[in-house]
Amino acid sequence: MGAELSQIIAAIEDWTNRGVSFGLATVVGVRGSTYRGLAARQLVSVDGTSVGTVSGGCLDRDLATVVGDVIASDRPRLIEFDLTADEEAVWGWGIGCNGATNLLVEPTRGANALVEAVRAGTPALLHSLDGDSLGEHVTVEAEDEEWGQELAEAVADGRHRLVERDGQRYLLEILTARPSLVVCGAGHDAVPLVKLASELGFDVTVVDERRQFLSRERFPEAATLIHCAPADLADRVPLSPGTAVVIMSHNYLRDLDYLRSVLSRPTAYVGCLGPGERLERMLKDLESSGLHLEPSDLAHVHGPAGLDIGADGPVEIAWSVLSEILAVKRSRPGLPLVERKGPAALRRLP
Repeated sequence: MGAELSQIIAAIEDWTNRGVSFGLATVVGVRGSTYRGLAARQLVSVDGTSVGTVSGGCLDRDLATVVGDVIASDRPRLIEFDLTADEEAVWGWGIGCNGATNLLVEPTRGANALVEAVRAGTPALLHSLDGDSLGEHVTVEAEDEEWGQELAEAVADGRHRLVERDGQRYLLEILTARPSLVVCGAGHDAVPLVKLASELGFDVTVVDERRQFLSRERFPEAATLIHCAPADLADRVPLSPGTAVVIMSHNYLRDLDYLRSVLSRPTAYVGCLGPGERLERMLKDLESSGLHLEPSDLAHVHGPAGLDIGADGPVEIAWSVLSEILAVKRSRPGLPLVERKGPAALRRLP
């Protein structure tokens, strides 16, 4: 559970206990350029106090009005804020997102369904978006015959998804599966990487054979610290198609064993710090030792790890690496947004 969702859950419980009337808005659809994605939330009380956000602030006034109506009627509403118009009036209001956001706005009982699912450790929550069942929520478990496969794919992808079944639309929201990051090497430059990854919502595991570097004082944000030899990594750490791995012990033989351990395992990303020539030599050494590497084994390997932002120092390198991980997991090229969404006159790439 991410930091924002934790704050929203705490606020729901607090306001419910104090008898504060409120509504909960959840992003259940996006089109074009929007500030937030699926399952982003904003909690709005009857007096206008809010926690979380579903926009950059441009929707707050209208959302407060909708929440007031939902509180009064005690019925959920599905509403679209369409900011794709190009009229001067829209841009003059300072909106400028030029996208459309669909929101499910619910009274208190809908918010309490979310709290119950989160507190119970439910893997996913299915939100109904149509007809008489609008606002109904169904918990989804891994063994669910109807939704289990969809859940497994969403967890592997690490993303919420919209699903349509028999003409009915749903939002399948992943609740408990935080993206996982395995950091191989507990040196000083791993400290900011672990800290920043945790702030982004990653479940971080730090692995090292040097026990003296593995301490809670050094890595308070890490979910797990594992002391083991690099060659034992795959046997000690769960790896899945959604896992990102960063190899950064800065010792050639140690990193070679880390790489050997993860290459044939299902992961979303394997990043190796250091020059590209170093990684090339590692791959050649692995092949020479008898490890046959298929193109599919290398498709998720990145080295030097990170996006080219001219990073200097551990903190900037950590941001560079995490930016690349996010881009890879979300199937983005990691280019400046101006090259994809900016005015044609400002694009510099052919």
